[in-house]
Amino acid sequence: MEYYEIFINVLSSTIRLSIPLIFTALAGLFSERAGIFDIGLEGKMLGSAFAAACVAYLTGSAWAGLGAGVVCSVALSLVHGFASITNRGNQIISGVAINFFIAGITIVLGQAWFGQGGRTPQLAPEARFAPIILPGADAIRDIPILGPLYANVISGNNILTYLAFLAVPFSWWVLYRTRFGLRLRAVGENPGAVDTAGISVSWLRYRAVMCAGILCGFSGTYLAIAQSAAFIKDMSAGKGYIALAALVFAKWKPVPVMFACLLFGFLDALANFMQGKAVPLIGEVPVQVFQALPYILTCVLLAGFIGVAIPPKAGGVPYVKER
Repeated sequence: MEYYEIFINVLSSTIRLSIPLIFTALAGLFSERAGIFDIGLEGKMLGSAFAAACVAYLTGSAWAGLGAGVVCSVALSLVHGFASITNRGNQIISGVAINFFIAGITIVLGQAWFGQGGRTPQLAPEARFAPIILPGADAIRDIPILGPLYANVISGNNILTYLAFLAVPFSWWVLYRTRFGLRLRAVGENPGAVDTAGISVSWLRYRAVMCAGILCGFSGTYLAIAQSAAFIKDMSAGKGYIALAALVFAKWKPVPVMFACLLFGFLDALANFMQGKAVPLIGEVPVQVFQALPYILTCVLLAGFIGVAIPPKAGGVPYVKER
């Protein structure tokens, strides 16, 4: 039973650590399916985390913080859209510029407003998203096998956790069962054909990057006022790039994206669990080895060592309307 408790703890930690990756990878899914590469996911996540923490601290409302995070992220998405869609600029450079800008401005504003070295003050419990205890969780907690699984893994999560998993089938439905999704996928493969059909390529792509902004807003908010109780400098810690790797690994499909993010979350949870513990036949391994695993897997995936991932044909290419 001791090993089962360890399994439950690692599984619970895996889910918590996967949530920002799921939101962010789905954000990249919408953007890249429309032909807009979005390296700026990292910056949008960090910016929305800062906005959410600031507003939640000032208003005492987690929902106000969520709204601020989404607004900030959508605004950054529109900047990226203006640079790469309207002005047909290089999408990679635009995304990297957003990342650098947000990494600096959050520290400057945090220090100017709160004087705590670039971080925000600690949030009160009512300014955060609290865990939700599902019906019957306490009653069946002591039942072997199923009790701990329901009480500690399925129950006891905040609302953003459940929304992240609901966003996966919803994204699948939008992309594959709606007219908007059909057009969005078409504009990522053959924007000329979409334009010939009388549909605005630019407007479709703007809507795609706005969807990405909304999802990144949820991701950053989760980091700042659900998983943590304040904004901390560089708290996204490369999760935007890991989400991109998960997106490539999953070949731009919603359900595989979720499983890829859970894999990265598991490696993160394993690193936390293995701190100070000995590995059989090897002994104690420096925790940095386990902490590096998600980033090593990211490099492996992006280098194309695991299968061939073919992006949308029009991805990263500005569309120039033929006259």
